Amino acid sequence: MSRKSIVMLGMVIGSIVGGYLPLLFGVELFSFTSIIGNAVGGLLGVWMAFKITS
Repeated sequence: MSRKSIVMLGMVIGSIVGGYLPLLFGVELFSFTSIIGNAVGGLLGVWMAFKITS
């Protein structure tokens, strides 16, 4: 796998986890908290994938 593919995979997985995490605390799926979690999870996923591949 190329580095670009791994970073994209990290972004997708991070976004899914970040968007789903507020559901565990009783927040709606399409709320502002889930959208923020989605963005933060995506950024963390990209950062972690970048650190793993470098």
